[in-house]
Amino acid sequence: MNSPEQPLPFIKKLPAGWSVKRFEELLAEPTRNGIYKKKEFHGRGQKIINMGELFDYDFISNQEMKRVELNPKELEKYLVEDGDLLFARRSLVLEGSGKCSLVVKPLEKTTFESSIIRARLNKKEASPEFYYYLFRSPLGRALMASIASQTAVSGITGTNLLQLRLPQPPISTQHKICNILSNYDRLIKNNTRRIQILEEIARSLHDEWFVRFRFPGHEQTKLVDSELGLIPQGWEVGSLEDALVLQRGFDLPTKQRKEGSIPIYASTGITGTHNEVKVKAPGVVTGRSGSLGTVIYVNEDFWPLNTTLWVKEFRKATPIYAFYLLSSLGLEQYNSGAAVPTLNRNDIHGLPIVIPSSSMLQQFNYHVEPMLALKRNLIRRNENLRQSRDLLLTKLISGEVDVENLEIDREGKAIEVEEVSEVREAIAV
Repeated sequence: MNSPEQPLPFIKKLPAGWSVKRFEELLAEPTRNGIYKKKEFHGRGQKIINMGELFDYDFISNQEMKRVELNPKELEKYLVEDGDLLFARRSLVLEGSGKCSLVVKPLEKTTFESSIIRARLNKKEASPEFYYYLFRSPLGRALMASIASQTAVSGITGTNLLQLRLPQPPISTQHKICNILSNYDRLIKNNTRRIQILEEIARSLHDEWFVRFRFPGHEQTKLVDSELGLIPQGWEVGSLEDALVLQRGFDLPTKQRKEGSIPIYASTGITGTHNEVKVKAPGVVTGRSGSLGTVIYVNEDFWPLNTTLWVKEFRKATPIYAFYLLSSLGLEQYNSGAAVPTLNRNDIHGLPIVIPSSSMLQQFNYHVEPMLALKRNLIRRNENLRQSRDLLLTKLISGEVDVENLEIDREGKAIEVEEVSEVREAIAV
């Protein structure tokens, strides 16, 4: 057993009673790499955790997954169980190497693919939840970076993972820390659920008003013939370009980016920051090449890259309505690229659409804008909660904060009640 005084990388001194052990000393059995199966075995059998699930979910439980058929011997070796830690063996970026997820009470037999390492801890000495939080903390990420190879594809090996030296608090202390940190995750989960509810409400409102024409006062509004069928009187039929004009984004090589707070948007979202504003907010961005179909409402000044299309003119559409309109078009179906998916703005500018009256657009803004504001606030809350959670664990490990002087967040329930009330208010709008 290692001495409690033995230093850890990045940590000068551990709290009294804590020790340092190599990761392999905490295991109930050896680590195992996942399984590789040929294509003919896919599509049936057991669920399989792929890299997509590993990077999408911190807690892997009963999400929808692809399936693969395992034989009896494979079933003995390659299943996961509650409390298993899963690590990414490789990643396109250094930050993704060794990404850790925790398996939580899977309801059916589930396996994992060959790019993933499974670690099963001795739960009498090592809480899987505690070490999940450790590996997700700044300290854990620094430890992973110390063993990651930095070639074309960054990665870790099981051998190096086993040799990592990690803090080991008494098991009772591990459980107490987990109780505290899980409160942060509970609030994050609650906020995420509220974000999803707000998104569903706003999209449903768009469909009710502008697809099914059941907007406020629709009972008193006459429907008239048009080339797209019956539409409300006072509305018109036109092309997408009549409502808004899309423009290709701008070149900004990585070497030319300067330190700043202006978000840079690629086809899938924010990809960095810069010190120069290219487009004033609010704005709407969608993918032009590489990844198609995602539409993003941007509420701050930004720089759209050349892999995007952004709305240059809102002719007969507000930014909020333009976001929901473009989101409803299924833009990925207009791919005109062969090797690289590409969206040509000329292909969609001519799409026929129904253009609502300006008064109806303003009413839509009035109802949806508070929802988007609340959504942005919840996203910021989650970012702050994650930062606070990770910083707290680092302070506990360094001894800067004594876990015995902490109490489980007693404000958790009060905050949750307040947040549910806010959702109800949003639904009642």
